[in-house]
Amino acid sequence: MPALVPTTRTARVVWLGFQPVPVEKLVITSQPVEVMPLSFAGYAGEVHAGETRPSCSRVLKQHPRGTTIRNVRQLCVVSAEEMAEVARDMGLAAMDYAWVGASLVLEGIPDLTHLPPSSRLQGPDGVTLVVDMENLPCQEPAVTIEKARPGLGKGFKAAAEGKRGVTAWVEREGVLRLGDVVMLHVPAQRAWAHPGRALSAG
Repeated sequence: MPALVPTTRTARVVWLGFQPVPVEKLVITSQPVEVMPLSFAGYAGEVHAGETRPSCSRVLKQHPRGTTIRNVRQLCVVSAEEMAEVARDMGLAAMDYAWVGASLVLEGIPDLTHLPPSSRLQGPDGVTLVVDMENLPCQEPAVTIEKARPGLGKGFKAAAEGKRGVTAWVEREGVLRLGDVVMLHVPAQRAWAHPGRALSAG
């Protein structure tokens, strides 16, 4: 049996974008694009691109801050449906995907934020993204939204809990375009059910 199983679930690319410079004063400055060539380092010009990166607060229990590690956070993948729910819960008419630093917005995969780690999203030319893990809500989108819609940004972290999407990295180079359909592949294994998992995560 293969380690990865193609599913019948597909999704349409409804937005592509990149953040060309590091976040300044916690404000995200993502820019939309219609075509996204992807190399093993991600999208050229994106602040999160690179085959390696310095470790950050997310992995302090594994590595001292600033340690060079493999970059599995090249791209931020979010769900159009989940972002619509977040916008509604915040009192926004709609979510501007640039506010959340999205690289790729997909329409059609339910509960995208909780895709199993190591799932694959494969585009028409074979370009393949590997899902790392859930992307937890952070302060930058809240500050960015607050600047654009005063009084509403502070609700982002609570509204986006469990709906912030996933981070991903490029396994196979290729090109994504607006309107492309990607196919979901998932690991062929049962969920890990170790009884001590909750304790070990504390």
